[in-house]
Amino acid sequence: MSDLRTLNTTDWGHGADLASRNRVLRNTYWLLALSLLPTVLGAWLGVATGITRSLSGGLGLVVFMAGAFGFMFAIEKTKNSAAGVPVLLGFTFFMGLMLSRMIAMVLGFKNGSDLIMTAFAGTAGVFFVMASLASTIKRDISGMSKWLFVGALAIMIGGIINVFVGSTVGMMVISVMAIGIFSAYMLYDLKQIIDGGETNYISATLALYLDIFNVFQSLLALLGIMGGERD
Repeated sequence: MSDLRTLNTTDWGHGADLASRNRVLRNTYWLLALSLLPTVLGAWLGVATGITRSLSGGLGLVVFMAGAFGFMFAIEKTKNSAAGVPVLLGFTFFMGLMLSRMIAMVLGFKNGSDLIMTAFAGTAGVFFVMASLASTIKRDISGMSKWLFVGALAIMIGGIINVFVGSTVGMMVISVMAIGIFSAYMLYDLKQIIDGGETNYISATLALYLDIFNVFQSLLALLGIMGGERD
């Protein structure tokens, strides 16, 4: 009798845990889809008004860093409250606004719209592949985190240096590295949710959003450099 009771309790615990993980994953996907709307709105507003046109060089870097890290700090503080989702959506609007300068530059090419759609399709493809891998890989990949962090740090430092150097080759190298690193981060973050390592869907959405944003931005930069056609 005691064995049967233990078995039932264990089964119930696994079922509850699985249901919880599925709920976090489902809420993350919904919020991630929702977060793209403010991003598009921010990008459209930035292109239409030219409000970010003057944010070049060091000034743009300071505004981006201050805004991004300020929002991420606020998201971390509010992720367990009702304010968490609005703060996250405010952050994605800000990121869209910051992206608008690059989008405006790409739209200056004759095939600019095609390049943007290609970058979008490529990012969606990367996400689909990583989501599929995350759901099929059984081994623990948490050990990737330290290497991915080092890679992301190297990209950030290289990006800051290149803001002042302005090297096209440097931009291409950084973009290729970012596509690789943040694609791997996408796999890592999705696996964390699936395995129950991340239980807050706002934090999970923020992590995946940053992965997607960086892959898209890097693909767009690379396509603009290599495939932009001038009139």
